Amino acid sequence: MEEKETCFECLERRIKSDWSDQLQFCYGISYSPLPFGSSAIVQFSLSNSSPSPTSQFILSYLPTYSHHCFSKYIDQYTLQNGEETEVSSGTGTGSTYLSDTLMGESQFLSNGMGYECCACNHCGKFSCLRAITALAPLAYVGISSYSGFREHASSFLSGTLEDHILSSINLLIQGKASGRDGVNYMRLLGVPSFDENSIPGCLRHPNIAPVLGLLKTPGYINLLLPRTPYTLENILHYSPNALKSDWHIRFLMYQLLSALTYLHGLGVHHGNLCPSNVMLTDSCWAWLRIWDYHRLGFNLCFEHGKFNSSHIPSRVACSVEDCSSQGLYADLKLSPPSDWNSQFNRWWRGELSNFEYLLFLNKLVGRRWGDHTFHPVMPWVIDFSTKPNEDSDSGWRDLSKSKWRLAKGDEQLDFTYSSSEVPHHVSDECLSELAVCSYKARRLPLSVLRMAVRSVYEPNEYPSTMQRLYQWTPDECIPEFYCDPRIFYSQHSGMTDLAVPSWAGSPEEFIKLHREALESNRVSCQIHHWIDINFGYKMSGPAAVAAKNVMLSSSEPAKPRSIGRRQLFTKPHPSRQVSRQGIQDRMKESAVGQHQAHEVETEKSFLYKSTCLQELEQASSFSEHAQHLSPVYYCHAQQNLLKQNPFFKESQTENLERSASNPHDISNYCRFSPDVDLNYLLEHIDMQDDDSTGYQELLLWRKKSCLSRTSSKEVAEDIFSVGCLLAELYLRRPLFCSASLGMYLESGVFPGLMQELPSHIKILVEACIEKDSTRRPSAKSLLESPFFPSTVKSVYLFTAPLQLMATNGSRLQYAANFAKQGALKAMGTLAAEMCAPYCLSLASAPLSDAEAEWAYLLLKEFIKCLTPKAVKASVLPVIQKILQTTGYSHLKVSLLQDSFVREIWNQIGKQAYVETIHPLVISNLYISPHKISAAAASVLLICSSEELGVPITVHQTILPLIHCFGKGLCPDGIDVLVRIGGLLGETFILKQMLPLLKHVAHSCIGVSSMNKPEPMHSWCSSALVDCLMTLDGLVAFLPREAIVKDLIVDQSCLHVLALTQTNLEITVLQVAATTLMAICQRIGPELTALHVLPQLKVLFDELAFSQESSNGSGSLGKSLKVSKSKVNGEFQLESRMDLVLLLYPSFCSLLGIEKLRQCCTTWLLLEQFLLRFHNWKWEYTGESPRSGVENVIAKVPLLSKGSTSDYSPAKLLLNGVGWSIPQSQGIRSSKNLMPQRRLANAHQSSVQTYESASNHFKTEPWFWFPSPAASWDGSDHLGRFVSPKDEFPWKIRASILSSVRAHQGALRSLAVCQDENTVFTAGIGPGFKGTVQKWDLTRINCVSGYYGHEEVVNDICILSLSGIIASCDGMIHVWDSQTGKLISVFSEPSTDSLHLVSPLSSATKIGADHVDMLNSNTSSSGVLSSPFDESLYTCMHYLEEVEKLVVGTGNGSLRFLDVSQGRKLHLWKGEFSESAFPSLVSAICSCGSNKEQGNGASASPSWIAAGLSSGHCRLFDVRSGCVTACWRAHDGYVTKLAAPEDHLLVSSSLDRTLKIWDLRRNIPTAVTFKGHTDGVSSFSVWGQDVISISRNKIGLSSLANSADEDGQHRIIPQKLYSSDHGSRNVSVLSSISIIPFSRLFLVGTEDGYLRICC
Repeated sequence: MEEKETCFECLERRIKSDWSDQLQFCYGISYSPLPFGSSAIVQFSLSNSSPSPTSQFILSYLPTYSHHCFSKYIDQYTLQNGEETEVSSGTGTGSTYLSDTLMGESQFLSNGMGYECCACNHCGKFSCLRAITALAPLAYVGISSYSGFREHASSFLSGTLEDHILSSINLLIQGKASGRDGVNYMRLLGVPSFDENSIPGCLRHPNIAPVLGLLKTPGYINLLLPRTPYTLENILHYSPNALKSDWHIRFLMYQLLSALTYLHGLGVHHGNLCPSNVMLTDSCWAWLRIWDYHRLGFNLCFEHGKFNSSHIPSRVACSVEDCSSQGLYADLKLSPPSDWNSQFNRWWRGELSNFEYLLFLNKLVGRRWGDHTFHPVMPWVIDFSTKPNEDSDSGWRDLSKSKWRLAKGDEQLDFTYSSSEVPHHVSDECLSELAVCSYKARRLPLSVLRMAVRSVYEPNEYPSTMQRLYQWTPDECIPEFYCDPRIFYSQHSGMTDLAVPSWAGSPEEFIKLHREALESNRVSCQIHHWIDINFGYKMSGPAAVAAKNVMLSSSEPAKPRSIGRRQLFTKPHPSRQVSRQGIQDRMKESAVGQHQAHEVETEKSFLYKSTCLQELEQASSFSEHAQHLSPVYYCHAQQNLLKQNPFFKESQTENLERSASNPHDISNYCRFSPDVDLNYLLEHIDMQDDDSTGYQELLLWRKKSCLSRTSSKEVAEDIFSVGCLLAELYLRRPLFCSASLGMYLESGVFPGLMQELPSHIKILVEACIEKDSTRRPSAKSLLESPFFPSTVKSVYLFTAPLQLMATNGSRLQYAANFAKQGALKAMGTLAAEMCAPYCLSLASAPLSDAEAEWAYLLLKEFIKCLTPKAVKASVLPVIQKILQTTGYSHLKVSLLQDSFVREIWNQIGKQAYVETIHPLVISNLYISPHKISAAAASVLLICSSEELGVPITVHQTILPLIHCFGKGLCPDGIDVLVRIGGLLGETFILKQMLPLLKHVAHSCIGVSSMNKPEPMHSWCSSALVDCLMTLDGLVAFLPREAIVKDLIVDQSCLHVLALTQTNLEITVLQVAATTLMAICQRIGPELTALHVLPQLKVLFDELAFSQESSNGSGSLGKSLKVSKSKVNGEFQLESRMDLVLLLYPSFCSLLGIEKLRQCCTTWLLLEQFLLRFHNWKWEYTGESPRSGVENVIAKVPLLSKGSTSDYSPAKLLLNGVGWSIPQSQGIRSSKNLMPQRRLANAHQSSVQTYESASNHFKTEPWFWFPSPAASWDGSDHLGRFVSPKDEFPWKIRASILSSVRAHQGALRSLAVCQDENTVFTAGIGPGFKGTVQKWDLTRINCVSGYYGHEEVVNDICILSLSGIIASCDGMIHVWDSQTGKLISVFSEPSTDSLHLVSPLSSATKIGADHVDMLNSNTSSSGVLSSPFDESLYTCMHYLEEVEKLVVGTGNGSLRFLDVSQGRKLHLWKGEFSESAFPSLVSAICSCGSNKEQGNGASASPSWIAAGLSSGHCRLFDVRSGCVTACWRAHDGYVTKLAAPEDHLLVSSSLDRTLKIWDLRRNIPTAVTFKGHTDGVSSFSVWGQDVISISRNKIGLSSLANSADEDGQHRIIPQKLYSSDHGSRNVSVLSSISIIPFSRLFLVGTEDGYLRICC
């Protein structure tokens, strides 16, 4: 019987007919290079949404066979439930789930409704019913209907199918009665152990692809499966780096073996285990697909009518007889076996057309018919200007160049390559979705065109002719233009048919001629060039550069991808063997004279034979090198491979007989395990972090596994596939092709690739591919092998329940419960880190309040159990995402607690917090924040300010909040500024905050008087209101004298200045007036009369003589005599003249009428105005004035914008949310966080309280820190809406803020702690011995020191947040800065220093009883005895991401040290330079060491750079230790290296230059900065800023600076000046370090001074 498949168009029509038009057909799934298949990706209709991988499903049509047990089962199952056997289009009423009747199997069979399995070669232990149900327990069986499909799909998407199982596991963990589901599921996971003899139940194995439905349509059984975004084949082809480490490979294999163990326990083998059948979810969890089309249903294979995959149909056509595509592919000769070697040989010999061979290559790279994002690609071979003619050169396309290159031109591509940050020629695929949809526009639905091409459908924008289409796009062609004339005919009104060239009479004729052109000898002779560009060696390396075909690389190489570029060949593709008769004829015609013709004829035979031999040799060599394109994963086709062992056959027969005697006696298959409870699970999950695999342990396991026997040859086939798959995961290419497999089975010779496998992997692979199938280990034996470390097993146990089809809430509750009970702590840090991606993604989804509590608990547990590096990589991105959510979030409020933030500080340090979390905390205070979130953020900012220190608080809290003035800053934001000022005291307010606020106010007032756009004026008004409200709050913490001095005297009162502006908004005037009155009440009547009233005289005069005063207030008229408008009981200004009513009566009350009249010469006019329009008159009664507007200024008006008194975040949090202030805050919690009042008496009490509390600050910490107002220009940011996270410009002033003598001799090195409050200095001490000092920058005093060095210390490095320090004086001293204890000393042996292996005993561990070196000021003479001694260490660099210290040596080598273990590791030896003497390593850096990724995690280094004293630089590959590049970087000693980006290297040298190297080029290229007149001794980088030092000057440069007009990059040196008296620094600078978040930098000098600069 000949099998035919359905074309995708007919398949789409069938799906819509069987189901509904609402079921969207996305694209078909084909197992061949042609668009034929029986499966499709579908999606039920969602309103206003595009197809999403998360809501897409696989719908497969399996033909029914009456003799097939699976078909019998489905038919009789539907009959049992009352459905008709003859399927109609109606909806069945008896559909149910398979698992519902599992326990009724006995009755089902006894009633005669079962079926005999004699026709089925499924020789398992159980009946087909039980096997099917165990493999598809969730399957919904019934008649096909769209409503049923939608119901099944919705159940899957909602996560309710297996929620009850996870609930049972939750109860199990909590120690409550849970039922058997939780225990049974744990048994599937190997708890207490994997059991191949247990009876199958109704639970789905977590690594078996779920079947959601088995639905009948006429002649078919429809399988419904969820679609996963990736397969393992996708990962291996397009993103192999997604398998991040050896651990991840083991974890993946563990999942697959767990699924195989379950299958084999059922007596079912897989039979087609290969990468394409391993489905991967979003989290890269593995599902083994067992519903393979060619096997017709999970390998319950049948004998009669068995599918023969090797059958070659006589004609390629659709199975639907009236299909319009019947003749499209009739002439094709493609055969089903996907063996590249056979297809290539057929093509090379001319037996296979170019069209077919290219289709086959498209299939190999994974391109899919109907998927517009990854459609098969074909070359354009003509430009359609003329009819193709092989005898003419016109009209043919140059196939040696890409279409992109032909369209763009070489000049543009060269410019793109040279000017791009990432060098590339091509920015898009050779065939984009836009091009495909434009090509097929006349046949695609308009909805697809609107989505892929343009949202507004405009038919005239689509090219109307083939020639225009060719010229319009830089993309390649599609197969339809060579085979399907229907693509020319439009089905849309308004869009004309695609016009064919004039030399073709119809689309059919064009297709014929176009196809003939593709198959012509001219194209056949050049097509291999096109293959090289799009599939071959010209896709990468120097060949890609030469062909101008360098593709823009992915920015996330470790991100899984389902589509991408796959390079098939690494050698040039051979040309096709074509007919040479035409070539020879043209040679004859072109020969001149009879003699030449005779010569051609004479040499004909010789040339032909030698050419054929060369081409044959080339083709043979090419075919051999591309054997990986014909992978083989099983060997059951070999006749003599497997021999059934009689012993096992007999044993299996006994097993089956025992099963048949009582098929439902569970005791035959399993023994009840001990009770599984929480303690049992924790004991099972309690593992260590030792991830090593012992080679000897594997050898012992191999010997034991040889004694076991696999149960059947089919199971042995699966194990063989496991070995092939394991090898491919490590080799990144298949282990076997058909040729190498045949050689192995015949002679036992392993393929050469086996030698490339790691030794421990090789043992496992050899065991799995053992020729004697009976000696192969079982899947269970592999699971229990030492290859899988304890961490893999514990992570599998923890994460497998998270893969159940349950709700996010249930998953979150399970993970939090299990973590709370100690699971993460028990499994160790490595296992907890691997669990994090599966768990933490649940916390970033929208959650209810109850779920938020679970998420909060889970985050806290991970922070406790992970390493700092893992917290940065896994936890911080989740916290950032949560804090970025808008609106109210219970979880966000919980994360903003001070206690939670302190836990983060303790793990990752304050610097990482300030960089990643702090800006997001501030973002919750502006742009319409939620009140509760804003309140939580404000309390956190207030509580953290003192501990962060003044510099960081100013630059990272105060300035960002001031930048938010006028941009929606909420009252809590102003409250933060006020309370931080009160917390840090009077000096802080006067020195830091008031200058900034006055600067902002003056800028806003200045802009208001300019001719600026309305939005700018509006912003200035709002910003000025925020500024005045902040000043109003800060006044409460200042003494009267300070207020007068800084806010009023010298005609500088901001409030009066604002009131005198005539073009400010009324709101600003009201705030200025009310806050001015508050200040006057604060300073009292005497100071008010002395300093304020004189400045107000101009305002009162202006108001008295204004037109409004003399003529009345216009439209207000007499109505104002009765009452003035009030908002919330407060008087509101409606015109500028209302200032008279707001100010004059208030000053009367404060000063008395007589004093006011003495100072105000226009008092009569003002009082007449008040009497006439507001019925106000002063009476000498000694009481308040009588007025129609009662108590006009009895208290300060509170505006809705900028007010904080009605809404106190601290009060809300303390009372409403239920938080408490940590006890460690002491007085601060009870005093400094009390709600502020604007009433006069409240001001007075607040002043008294804070004056007493501020005595603590009289010692004035950070006394040296200047106000940033001098270098901060607020006008630069007027109206600019930027996030506080955006880095503000750092304007370096070259000013010395403070200086202290740190060492008696030169200060050689600086190291700043992450908190930016502590710095370590290394230099020369008494007796020329090396000393290390620890400095507290708060008051610039030395708190301790280390004096254990005998030589000069030339480098220092901070190794951990806990204060472990490494210092180098030729040897490495590792010591604890907290206790002063010397931990270990590392030194290099003086002899045999160049040997690659050094004794580990060279590292001396110091015992606990070692002398305390802290503050031990012993002195003796001595300096570095021999600076060129090859055994001495010269410099250090800490690799934080791997927690290793790499040190340079005097002979140019790099030594790696494991400081935590106190032992030396490997030694990397570089080549010697041309000099007769080896160069010492003078500087080291690594990529990722000077920056952090966007998620806060340090980037894992891929290279390490070493600078040498000879001026050379060496680049080492981290994985191999090999030198990947070595070049002469400078003409002198390299003094410093840094890596601000992965592709950039910055170097400095004594040759007076600073260079920035681009390492993406084959030969590193440099941008050279010149300008220093002396050698550059060091530099420091932060962001784009580079500060270099040379002698007594600093130089400023930027990584982003452009060249001058003459093309030079210059540094402008400048000397440092003292901020006090302006004197210049004359000391020679020796070292520099930037304090980034404080916007400061430190320099050390040759005379021992430590200077703090800005």
